[in-house]
Amino acid sequence: MNIDGIHYRTIWVAEDGWSVEIIDQTKLPHEFSVIRLQTADDAARAIKEMQVRGAPLIGATAAYGLCLALREDPSDEALARACDMLAATRPTAVNLKWSLDAMREAVGKVGHNARVEAAYAAAARLCDEDVETCRRIGENGLRLIRGVAEAKPGQTVNVLTHCNAGWLACVDWGTALAPIYMAHDAGIPVHVWVDETRPRNQGASLTAFELGRHGVAHTIVPDNAGGHLMQHGKVDMCIVGTDRTTATGDVANKIGTYLKALAADANDVPFYVALPHTTIDWTLSDGVAQIPIEERSAREVTHMTGRADNGEIVTVEISAPGSAALNYGFDVTPARYVTGLITERGVCPASREGLLSLYPERKK
Repeated sequence: MNIDGIHYRTIWVAEDGWSVEIIDQTKLPHEFSVIRLQTADDAARAIKEMQVRGAPLIGATAAYGLCLALREDPSDEALARACDMLAATRPTAVNLKWSLDAMREAVGKVGHNARVEAAYAAAARLCDEDVETCRRIGENGLRLIRGVAEAKPGQTVNVLTHCNAGWLACVDWGTALAPIYMAHDAGIPVHVWVDETRPRNQGASLTAFELGRHGVAHTIVPDNAGGHLMQHGKVDMCIVGTDRTTATGDVANKIGTYLKALAADANDVPFYVALPHTTIDWTLSDGVAQIPIEERSAREVTHMTGRADNGEIVTVEISAPGSAALNYGFDVTPARYVTGLITERGVCPASREGLLSLYPERKK
């Protein structure tokens, strides 16, 4: 995708040929800043502090973090330590484990002297595959948006999304936003309701930043406005992303997604979830009971960072001093509230049978 006419991915190898550069998403939308990762600790910190976020990008960053670790020590012991450290950074996104497993398999096939080169090649391949996967998700989701547009000719298609599942959450294109970009580029009139997504405001800061730079019409709304918009016929469909999807179609996504799914169900609004195959956890069958939910710092709830009228970036306390705050990062939407799953292989019902129809190799 483009920033001021320049194409960017969210992660890439620097000009020195070994260090890794990322867009610091904690600075957006007020500052576009690129930072360099030089050690596995740098990569782990970037994931944990959400300088990078979104399940696919977390996986890509972990892959390059392993490359950086092997540059310092290509031994089996160092490989195991780095994998354990990186795996512990974010517990909910299954792409993290998938990526590390893929990298471990790739470097485990070669001798120690060839591991660094093999690791960088594997990480680059993983990133390229993610871009192609997201492009295909976009094409499959585009057909759904086109169908809505054909049912209301000449009118705008209104899509509601939650959190950020665009190119900033992946290597490029995105998941939930990829169909929207393709619809916009195809000339379909589309408008996006962007949930602010408290407490970190990834919708208001990241999704709005992306859509605005691409020229897609959008409106930021408070998280609690979605139900009202649906009641009054102002939402044609919802499309969100997911950090982990069970084999039965339950989806874990940013906290607040479940409430949007309930509102959509109550108002007969289609609720779609866009995901790559790397986000499916085939070992789980009950998302509510089995998906680990990350609990983050209470400070994210009690404080907020933004740009003051004088242009200065400031952090302010917004809660009553001394009050406790609870900050779950994700919730789980049961499959029965999901109209369909948009994957790189097509759209299917949110069920074991639906997923196996697209991924028959997973049948036992």
